[in-house]
Amino acid sequence: MKNLIDRFSGLVNGMITGFDRIVFKGFILPLMSASEVMRFCGARNILNKNYKDWMMTQTKRIVDAANNYSKDHCGHPVTYLPSWRIRKEELAHEQQRKEQISSGLIGVWSCLERGSSYKAVYCVKKGFPQLRNYQTRCNHLYFYFDDLEYGFMNIRLQTWFPYHIQICLNGREWLRRTLERQRMDFLVHGNKFLHIADYQEAQKFLDELDTRFANLLDGFSKRIFPDMEDILGPHFSYYWTLWQSEWATDLIFKTPDALGAIMESLLHHAHVTGTSHRVLRYLDRPVTRTGKPYAKSKDSVVTRVTGFNDGIRLRHWVDKNSVKIYNEQNVLRVETTINDSGKFKVFRHKQGQDEKEPKQRLPMRKGVMDIPLRASVSQNVNDRFMDDLATLQEKTPIRKHFDEVSRHIIKNKRRYRGLDPVGKDRDLLLALGDHGFMIYRAHQ
Repeated sequence: MKNLIDRFSGLVNGMITGFDRIVFKGFILPLMSASEVMRFCGARNILNKNYKDWMMTQTKRIVDAANNYSKDHCGHPVTYLPSWRIRKEELAHEQQRKEQISSGLIGVWSCLERGSSYKAVYCVKKGFPQLRNYQTRCNHLYFYFDDLEYGFMNIRLQTWFPYHIQICLNGREWLRRTLERQRMDFLVHGNKFLHIADYQEAQKFLDELDTRFANLLDGFSKRIFPDMEDILGPHFSYYWTLWQSEWATDLIFKTPDALGAIMESLLHHAHVTGTSHRVLRYLDRPVTRTGKPYAKSKDSVVTRVTGFNDGIRLRHWVDKNSVKIYNEQNVLRVETTINDSGKFKVFRHKQGQDEKEPKQRLPMRKGVMDIPLRASVSQNVNDRFMDDLATLQEKTPIRKHFDEVSRHIIKNKRRYRGLDPVGKDRDLLLALGDHGFMIYRAHQ
């Protein structure tokens, strides 16, 4: 990373790096198997054949509580959406702008989405119904907030048993709220900081993003699911995993034009040098001593180049994980996305191992305890990618060189045509470049 920053130090005002979008999922582990759920129902005198009626009663209770919560905190009831494909985030941003909501609950939306639940199925062997896990479509609630501390965020709650939950935060939103409290000048566009008065101080704030996520997430879940203890009892709690993370390194250039002048060359360089063995190395996949993929490797490497906002995005995928580069206004962003943490090996203790024992190189886990390791791994991916970008030798697109000589000029009111390097002037230029036709001036 340092090499790339040094390369363009004269064009860059500052840099920040840290988590961007992070998605947590919460599961109640004792309720993840049908046998444990039947034990749960038995302890509460709920017959398997009556399980659905009991569950639907609790679902109504959850939806009613959410409806009252929404009315009390933003003045609107829960809004039902006819399709899960509708972008809830866009609706939330629109409602926030329309009602000028500066903080707190923005709104609650509901829709039918795929989820995992249980149903009673008659068992011939047992002679009575048994609960079985199955995939279904059920009601989900989306709560959107602009939190005073964590900024724009959302929580999704499955209203059917066993009540899976998803919480989406953004590190840049957290930084925005922090800079506001510190009264530091900044200019933000979406999740991009176009200007910060003190980049080093902002980086310190970003480094201090609360890593005690379990307590934080439990607090959010109680806010939108207050009846959890009454429904399940006092001994159940969520086990939190970091399902998806985005770790972004932003170089904030002085002007969009300064970035635009080199962006085409950077993208071309990233595409040309993005060979399979280099992409595997970026994303920490095993390669041979010569740097080539192993013959038995099953890793799938894909590179995509697409338009993105007002810029262009290049993205290297290895299976479910990726690293990408794109520009937006005066921000150059390199970002690592991890969906499958187990593809990365880290030094850690085995589950339940004494901390005095030596650490071993093991797959990185999704649990929140491994978040510091994930941050380190993600930064290493960004560094490797950016170090390769720093090897770019020419930052001016070749078409600009052609434009300078192929454009006509007007001198003394006369028009002179430009050169045609690949047409009528090709032979002339080749002759001028041939040493056999060069004239040397002898020095006396």
